[in-house]
Amino acid sequence: MNKTNNMPGRTHIPLMQKPLRNIRVLDLTNVLAGPFCCHQLAHMGAEVIKVETPGTGDLARQLGADAELNRKLMGVSFLAQNPGKRSITINLKHARGKEVFRKLVQSADVVVENFRPGVMTRLGLGYDELKLVNPRLIYCAISGFGQDGPLSDLPAYDQIIQGMAGVMSITGDPQTAPYRVGYPVSDTIGGMTAAFSIAASLADTERTEGYFLDVSMLEATLVTMGWVVSNHLVAGKDPAPMGNENMTASPSGTFRTGDGPLNIAANKQEQFEAVCRVVGRPELATDPRFAERQSRLANRAALTAELEAELAKKSATDWWQLLNEAGVPAGPVLKVPDTLALPQVRDRGMIGAFENVPGVGRDIRLLRTGFKVNGQAPSVDTPPPQLGEHTDDILGELGYDAAAIDTLKQERAL
Repeated sequence: MNKTNNMPGRTHIPLMQKPLRNIRVLDLTNVLAGPFCCHQLAHMGAEVIKVETPGTGDLARQLGADAELNRKLMGVSFLAQNPGKRSITINLKHARGKEVFRKLVQSADVVVENFRPGVMTRLGLGYDELKLVNPRLIYCAISGFGQDGPLSDLPAYDQIIQGMAGVMSITGDPQTAPYRVGYPVSDTIGGMTAAFSIAASLADTERTEGYFLDVSMLEATLVTMGWVVSNHLVAGKDPAPMGNENMTASPSGTFRTGDGPLNIAANKQEQFEAVCRVVGRPELATDPRFAERQSRLANRAALTAELEAELAKKSATDWWQLLNEAGVPAGPVLKVPDTLALPQVRDRGMIGAFENVPGVGRDIRLLRTGFKVNGQAPSVDTPPPQLGEHTDDILGELGYDAAAIDTLKQERAL
C-alpha cells in the first residue's frame, strides 16, 4: 500500500497527474543502471513491465544485506529500484518465448535492455528486428562502453567504469587515491542518462520512426565530470585527488570542529570575509596570505589551520547555524540514518512505504525520486513484484487464454 497521499494530519492532496501515464515500457534490465532508469519512468506514470528470465530473474533479486530476502529472490537491491513494476517471465531463447515477446513489443512504446552489445541481435530480438514489429519503438541499450568501438564487447560493472572514467583517480587525497565512490555512481548516472534520453525521445509525439538510444556508462560518467575534464582539455591542468578540498576556492571543504566535521563552502569573497567574522578572526580577511582568491588557494593549508583552531571551540552543529545565519553555505557531515531522519527529507515525501509486501512478509520503506511535480513527490501504487507475479495477467491482456498459457509453460517458453 502506498501511504503518501492520505497521511494523518495532512490536508488531502489530489493524485498527481503523471506525464508518462499512457506509456508502456518493457524493462529487460538487470541489477542497477537499467532498473534505476525504469524506476524513474515508473514514478512518472509509465506502465513498466519487467521481462525476466524464468527461475532466476534480475540478479539484484539475490543481492542485498538481508540473506533471507536474497533466498526468496526479493533482495533489498531489487526492492530498491523496482516498485511500481509488473513482472513477467519469458524464455527469450525459446521460439515461442520470442513470439510472446514480439507480441508484447507490439503494445509497447519503449524497450530498455542492458545486455552486452549484440546479445539481443543474436537472439533475433535486436532493434532492427523489433522495429519491424513496432516502427515507432524507442529502444534503449545501456552498456558499459557503448554499442561500438574496441571496448564495446567487454563486461563492465560500476567499479570498472569508475576506474576507467577517471573518477577513482581524483577520489580521495594524494595519500589515499585512487578510491571508489562509496555507492555505484556510474551505474546510477548511466540509468539517469538513459531515463533522460527516453523521456526526450517520447517528447517527439510526431515521430513516424523509432529511436535507437545507445547509452554508454563510461561516457555518461565522463559527462558529469565536466569541470574536471575541461581543466585538462582547455587549461592543460591534469586533475588530481584533493580529498575534501574544493579545487576552485578556499576555505571550501571539510573542517574539523570541536565535535564532528563540518563542510564550509565560502566560494565568494564576501562569504570568506563572513567566515572570518563568525569565527572571531576578522583580521584574516586582510592578511596578505588570504586577502585574495588566488592567495587563499596558494596558502590553503595555513588558512585551514587558522580556521580550525577557532572552529575547535564549538560543535559542527553550532557552527552550522552561525555560518548559515551569516550567509555562508555550510553543513554537517551526516551518516545515512541521520540524513533520512532530517525533517527536510522525512517530511517531503522522499520515502515511500508499502505494507506487508508479498514475498517479503513485512512492511518496507523505499526511496522515490529527487523532485516534485506540482508540489507532490511522484509515487507508485504497488510494491516491487515477485518473480513472474504478473505473467498470467499480462498474457491474458495480450489475448492468450488459459489453455495457451498452460501450453507455453509446459514448453518452458515462460
